[in-house]
Amino acid sequence: MDIPTSLPILPLVDDATPVLLPGMIARLPIQHRSDAQLILAHSLTKGIREARSSASLLGCVPMRSPQLSQNGQRVLKSKGDPRSRNERPSLDPTTITRDELFNYGCVAKILGVQGRGTGELSFLIEGISRFKLGKIRNDKPYMEAEVRHHIEDVHFTQDPAIQELFARLKQQSQEFLAFLKVSSLLPRKPSPLLLRRLEIYIEKKTVEEASLLGDFMTNIVDASVEDKLEVLATWDLQERLEKIIEILSKQMETINGNMKVTSISIMSLPDRAEKNKNGNSQRDITRRNLLSFGTGQLPTFPPGSGQDNEEEADELMELRKRLEDAKMSAEAQKVADKELKRLTKMNPAQLEYQVCRNYLETLAEIPWSRMSEDRLGLETLSRARKQLDDDHYGLEKVKKRLLEYLAVLKLKHSINSELDMKIEKLSNKDASSSKDSTDDHEVKDSDTSEVKLQLLKSKRMVDKSPILLLVGPPGTGKTSLAKSVATALGRKFHRISLGGVRDEAEIRGHRKTYVAAMPGLIVNGLKKVGVANPVFLLDEIDKVGTSSFHGDPSAAMLEVLDPEQNCTFTDHYVNIPIDLSTVLFIATANSLDTIPPPLLDRMETISLSGYTTLEKRHIATRHLIPKQILTNGLGSNDVRFKDEVIDQIINSYTREAGVRNLEREIGSVCRAKAVEYSEAKDASAIEQYNAQVSLEDLERILGVEKFEEELAEKTARPGLVTGLVAYSTGGNGGILFIEIVDMPGRGRVQLTGKLGDVLKESVEVALSWVKAHSYDLGLTEDPTADIMVKRNIHVHCPAGAIPKDGPSAGLAHTIALISLFSGNAVPSTLAMTGEISLRGKVLAVGGIKEKLIGALRARVRTVIIPAANERDLKDLPSEVIGKDGLKIIPVK
Repeated sequence: MDIPTSLPILPLVDDATPVLLPGMIARLPIQHRSDAQLILAHSLTKGIREARSSASLLGCVPMRSPQLSQNGQRVLKSKGDPRSRNERPSLDPTTITRDELFNYGCVAKILGVQGRGTGELSFLIEGISRFKLGKIRNDKPYMEAEVRHHIEDVHFTQDPAIQELFARLKQQSQEFLAFLKVSSLLPRKPSPLLLRRLEIYIEKKTVEEASLLGDFMTNIVDASVEDKLEVLATWDLQERLEKIIEILSKQMETINGNMKVTSISIMSLPDRAEKNKNGNSQRDITRRNLLSFGTGQLPTFPPGSGQDNEEEADELMELRKRLEDAKMSAEAQKVADKELKRLTKMNPAQLEYQVCRNYLETLAEIPWSRMSEDRLGLETLSRARKQLDDDHYGLEKVKKRLLEYLAVLKLKHSINSELDMKIEKLSNKDASSSKDSTDDHEVKDSDTSEVKLQLLKSKRMVDKSPILLLVGPPGTGKTSLAKSVATALGRKFHRISLGGVRDEAEIRGHRKTYVAAMPGLIVNGLKKVGVANPVFLLDEIDKVGTSSFHGDPSAAMLEVLDPEQNCTFTDHYVNIPIDLSTVLFIATANSLDTIPPPLLDRMETISLSGYTTLEKRHIATRHLIPKQILTNGLGSNDVRFKDEVIDQIINSYTREAGVRNLEREIGSVCRAKAVEYSEAKDASAIEQYNAQVSLEDLERILGVEKFEEELAEKTARPGLVTGLVAYSTGGNGGILFIEIVDMPGRGRVQLTGKLGDVLKESVEVALSWVKAHSYDLGLTEDPTADIMVKRNIHVHCPAGAIPKDGPSAGLAHTIALISLFSGNAVPSTLAMTGEISLRGKVLAVGGIKEKLIGALRARVRTVIIPAANERDLKDLPSEVIGKDGLKIIPVK
């Protein structure tokens, strides 16, 4: 801020503020001061005309003390001096001369004008910097003089002497506060909150703020006017700090010696302190200076502090208005009125005051009846379907369920709208008839109308949102799907992460009797969104902690997720029923095994299987590739992916249920192409840049293939059969070769390939069935002959380092044994899946969708599946079961 060299001068003749120091905020009465009123009018006029911040500046100059010279040096009082120490110069501002003023003052900024309850006006000013008073230019209508400003040396922080003095000042300031804490003989006991604020203020000060801290401590201690004048007149920072440290030392010696504080600003003045002209005691004014020191704004004080009660009253009125605007339930309103009544009677120094106030503010922030309007127009369903299709590919079951909910919500809304119109029409009719005659006949009609009105109100449809549980592997879009639902409905969205929650109080909140009590995750979520019908995503509900000495968080979720109970959900902190029936809860989980059965029973489970290779290709083309191209600063034509390149990344570099790793690999390719594009552009050879990503580029960019894809054999031989497998990661399937060879022996069976127990049992079942039916199959000539009597067989599944298990290879083992014993080869383009029983029945298996897609990718043409799995063919893409797809043969 530019400070002019000439300023209006305001003599400080008020006893409440005899000296103004930089950083200090003071209130000066102007009702009986014509010069102050003229300065104010001049600054307002000049500020409006010139729009300059310097228009609100003035110079505050204290009166000269008989104990000091005009330049601030101590003088000996002469015998002929008629003025005593306690006598002040003339207090009439209009008659003050230059000789009666001190030579130093403080530049002040006018913060505003405040009117008291009696109509009195006061300046609100803030000290900015020191200046030395120069030549008086004008005496009338107000004093105006030339000033020389003091500018602090910016390099003083490097001075070791300054650093040492600042450390001493800071230490003595902290010791001074410690004396105030332990002193029990004070006329007014210090407020613990105020002392704590002082400690924080002093602790945060650095050596760059040494001058500000020194002026601050000078202002709050019981320093004499002469001491403050000396500090104001001392421009050298080192000398000023030494003077302030000396003042502090005297104060602490007084407290330590007498065990009392005689006149500490803000708290040491007696209750019957003498009032000044404006009715403000010195204690009140200094308290205001202390709390607002260096902040540039007025502080607020709680009731009972003796200062600005009207401001605190305004805050309580604002809190009362917020509670009224919240439109709480009748029970909540009753509790809020009771607590607010307690708050107004409470002393702010009590610990319960802030607890009560925090509780009321929490009640005001909860959206008891505030709703966001759903987008339920003519194109609601089509718009929602388009939103879901644009954001997610596939997931038809989930989309279908969400559209069903939206359709039901729309129908309920239309029914309620019709009922509202009938209720309004009937109410208007009753109102008009009540103004006419009141004979018995019309009274009966009125009673009948009232019954009809209540009947219509009872027919209103209540919206109870479903509670959905999306179960699926990581990366399948469960969280993003919930966001799309909120967008389609036009509702607020809030995510609550339940992973690792171990304490029941995190869900239901802490009781407000505890220290640092707060509401739970549910109520905090409602406060954040500000409406009563948001979409809440309960992420990772399967990872909620189990019962412990902290309680059972999963049991706390029972009330939240029960459609019949959550209309009266009670948080421990709020302790008032809250209606959660309009909240749309969508929970996500990776597994159902860790969810307690009672909690699982309260949710509608929708399973999300992993994405197939074809679905991943669509997702990559529509979502992942455009996203990564944009993320890496490329244009849509700067990188191009062919379908075979995308399939190669999916099959050879990722093997997952979701698409997170696929997005990472696509991002790696885009970054590599970004490097190539930047180098070509820098070399002015942009025509040599090839935007097309080839299969050869993948190995150079992504390295060696991480997963090897199995392809069907080109030649067939006895004992070799192609089985089908669905990987445990979900979403992907492939083929698995089963190799069986025989050799001379005594009927021993050897199993290799890291087979699991279930798979080993499948081999034993298949072998037993073949041995029992060997004559029927034409493998032996004698019904009593044992086909294994003179041979051993070895069953092996390649890729021996990969564990293999599951009840889906019994049929393949059986066909492989028959092929080996008969010498007939099974076609290499034929694959099969299914379990077999000892009766020869082919049993149903899982993962048909993934297995058939993997078979098509492995160039298989015909697949044998159990007849019980024909129902699963409906979920297959047209590429798998279409004209150019697989030939499916169901068997029993």
